[in-house]
Amino acid sequence: MKSMFITLSNFALFVRRFMRAGGLLALLMCAATAWAQPSASVRSPPSGSIAVIYPDIGEPYRSVFAQIIGGIEDKVKGRVSTFAIGAEVNAGELNDALHRRGIKVVIALGRQGMKAAAVVDRNIGVVVGGVSAAYGGDTRNMQVNILSPDPALLFSRLKEMMPRVRRVFVVYDPRQNAWMIRLAKEAAHARGMELEAYEAQDLRSAMRAYKDIFAAADSRQDALWLPQDSTSVEESAVLPLVLQESWAHNLAVFSSSFGHVKRGALFSMYPDNAELGRRLAVSALEVLSGEGDASGMTPLRAVQIAVNLRTAKHVGADTERAQGFDMTFPEQ
Repeated sequence: MKSMFITLSNFALFVRRFMRAGGLLALLMCAATAWAQPSASVRSPPSGSIAVIYPDIGEPYRSVFAQIIGGIEDKVKGRVSTFAIGAEVNAGELNDALHRRGIKVVIALGRQGMKAAAVVDRNIGVVVGGVSAAYGGDTRNMQVNILSPDPALLFSRLKEMMPRVRRVFVVYDPRQNAWMIRLAKEAAHARGMELEAYEAQDLRSAMRAYKDIFAAADSRQDALWLPQDSTSVEESAVLPLVLQESWAHNLAVFSSSFGHVKRGALFSMYPDNAELGRRLAVSALEVLSGEGDASGMTPLRAVQIAVNLRTAKHVGADTERAQGFDMTFPEQ
């Protein structure tokens, strides 16, 4: 299976450029993923009450946003107002436009959209989607849907592929991922596993933590999780060393970042653009009805799955038992 917009050989470059552009995480693909329907009390919005703000950038990203918007409109069963914005936003003009159209809730896409949503009048609800967990913007009074997979989904898939795993190691920067690690500890416990988390706020402490992990890990019952974290999973120095050492120690490594699977991680989960749009629409409808949370962060739950079959064979993972992979490496 290949992306609609890029070749697999250029995927890592696509990810890096997309993140630098301040847009959505680079990997929003088309596919169906089951998504729970909204409660019966959530109805289609009044005409024109929901708007989408997204970065005004060229292809292939514009098509990605178009597909997300398509998912939003599919869920609300109607057209929504859209605003393509540049790097600089005139708060007065934006708010005037929203009020003229009777907008009650804004869905903001990407970092640029989130930045624009920060100047929206407080009487307009805001739902954010397509931002990295590493983004440290002001999320007060915003419901933020993060593009980092829910640890519960990652750990469930790990248990399907490697039932023997009892302990999961992770290195993280608390400034970026303290909230995610809290979710992860609960998810691990619910699946009969222990999460052993190491804090690292710079590259030196991250490297030291990985050294300790490889010295203590037992490949028969341990695994290593790589979160989306620019400190502890730094791409140029830390990641190559971690993947090299994990291979040498026969230790299963799974990741929250799709690009790591091609480089040797066992598996990862990534978002589907249409399903992401539907999920954002559900959140907007709930805010509109007064039933949704006004603020907070939510991990990605509408996912697709990529697996590295070579790594799976090396660490003894069961790929037959865990069906439903959306992409495999090496390319089939």
